[in-house]
Amino acid sequence: MTRFLILGAKGQLGSSLQAVFKREGHVIALDRSSCDFSDPSSIRAAVRATRPSIILNAAAYTAVDRAESESDLAMRINGEAVGILAEEAKSCGALLVHYSTDYVFDGTKSGPWLESDPVHPLNAYGATKLAGERNIQQIGGRYLIFRTSWVFSPQGNNFLRTMLRLGQEREELKIVDDQKGAPTSALALAMATRSILTADPLPNFSEVAGIYHMTCSGETTWCGFAQAIFARAKPAKPWAAVKCIPSSEFPTPAARPANSVLSNDNLKATFDVELPSWQSALDTTLTALGIFAADFARKY
Repeated sequence: MTRFLILGAKGQLGSSLQAVFKREGHVIALDRSSCDFSDPSSIRAAVRATRPSIILNAAAYTAVDRAESESDLAMRINGEAVGILAEEAKSCGALLVHYSTDYVFDGTKSGPWLESDPVHPLNAYGATKLAGERNIQQIGGRYLIFRTSWVFSPQGNNFLRTMLRLGQEREELKIVDDQKGAPTSALALAMATRSILTADPLPNFSEVAGIYHMTCSGETTWCGFAQAIFARAKPAKPWAAVKCIPSSEFPTPAARPANSVLSNDNLKATFDVELPSWQSALDTTLTALGIFAADFARKY
């Protein structure tokens, strides 16, 4: 029986991975209390004690703005700890599946980003995630790095949940409209990962080791994402009005790329896997929350 070790078990992606993989083998899910990425000995102990066949690493420092003032901690978790995890995975012969970010790019390209495009992070978070990628590549072994973007789910801190809250608390929301990307649900990521790891026949993971982009299809802006959320969700009271603004009117500690759209062509070509559109993934997530308009109408 395949032994899956899921790290970052209480996060958005970790929770979805647990739900999706629970019938695929023996799943061991550890959160920060059992595997602390700020403590190298904790990582080594967790891998050696569980002896996994496959490691699904959803643990990360994800506070993009706070990383500007906590860059050392972010690097320890997103960069150095990932290198230690890669060493342990290689030592025990496990396949390491790691999730990275669109923020390794500077956003200056007009079209979708390819895996082969030059990387140039604009912020500390992106730099630390890039360091994690490079550590895995340097150590080698069997690994898959999936870069994704704008992750949302029914739980955790994410743009969807923030909009659902603020949209009921405020009369107007000003949302940035000059940053584009592909909102991607944690469930879609988990299901795509399962499709790859349970394919029949399985890929030769030594031969296909590398970086792949994995996002929902389509693109929008943060303002467009907010408008789609409010158009689909059934509110307790009318939603706040949405005003689209440029990034210059909403300064943040961390700079964001203007274009975060990733090309998924290599994922499709290598594994024959495609994620749903971001709109479809949004509908699924709102239904899970019980506030999708059509679902609300059926229930009430």
